[in-house]
Amino acid sequence: MKTIAYTIKDELGIHARPAGLLTKLAKNFKSKAMIGKPEKMVEASNIIGIMSLGIRQGEEITVTFEGEDEAEAAATMEKFLSDNL
Repeated sequence: MKTIAYTIKDELGIHARPAGLLTKLAKNFKSKAMIGKPEKMVEASNIIGIMSLGIRQGEEITVTFEGEDEAEAAATMEKFLSDNL
């Protein structure tokens, strides 16, 4: 299992556009990806779940990956987060 932590820098937090791109990215990997805060985790491929987290600027999120391509998935997701959020 691979885990990354990231603090959201976007002033709008995770809103619809980046959430949609994030779910699309998560669907490209065979590994199961979960995203969220300590109190609630959802599948990264579920846009409704991500939006229900209400993640705002300054909040730290955790993304976990489990599966055969977890290292590649984690590296790609970490780059996406730093480039977009």
